[in-house]
Amino acid sequence: MSAPRDRVADLFGLHGRVAIVTGASSGLGATVAENLAALGARVAVVARRADRLAELAARIGGHPVACDLALEVETVVPSVVAALGPPEILINAAGNRFSEDPAESETHEAIQRTLALNLVAPFRLAQEVFPHMRSHGRGSIVNISSISGRVGVPGIPQASYAAAKSGLSGLTAELAVQWARHSIRVNTVAPGFFRSEITDSLYDDERGARYLRRNTPLPTEANPGDIVGAVVWLAGDAARYVTGQTVVVDGGWTAR
Repeated sequence: MSAPRDRVADLFGLHGRVAIVTGASSGLGATVAENLAALGARVAVVARRADRLAELAARIGGHPVACDLALEVETVVPSVVAALGPPEILINAAGNRFSEDPAESETHEAIQRTLALNLVAPFRLAQEVFPHMRSHGRGSIVNISSISGRVGVPGIPQASYAAAKSGLSGLTAELAVQWARHSIRVNTVAPGFFRSEITDSLYDDERGARYLRRNTPLPTEANPGDIVGAVVWLAGDAARYVTGQTVVVDGGWTAR
């Protein structure tokens, strides 16, 4: 009876692999980092808030890299290589909205900041990890997108954010095809609404909570733990024949 159990461990285990997780100071990024470490990976955690990163890194035996990804992408991978070794896994979980204005009123600065963090930084980091993954002969890149990159969300104006997240799916498909010959897989996870620092106010407002319940078929209030399984699956060998895909994890929101 141990053989199937061993096979599952082999499929999902990440023993000794070096992983980079951005946006790791809270929410989904922190949850992903914890789970990758629990599966045996050596994890570098990346975000702006150095105090939170230091605490997380100490707890999971990882390496903290405090930086603003919109400005300092080129510092991340050299720091990780020096501390942990060449990366085989990259999870681009950092993301944020910088405007709540309708599309016709979004400022040029807000559009640029949104695209820089949500689309340009993941692309640049993918470029930075590429030579290391090519040398390994394998690698997995998982971009964290959003259902707002697939469908419009009434009442929540976010044009530049939606454009960036939609762009991640296009980038994912293109990199997956270009880099497949090196056994580097590139995929995207597109979550629906779940509790995070960004969405707490929506969940805590009764009108907002009713809106979410009305539009989400599954009768569950989601949290980062409901998203992390898809990310962990794509990171390791259980998904070794999956590339170029956008996996939606939204409680049925986009299936209506």
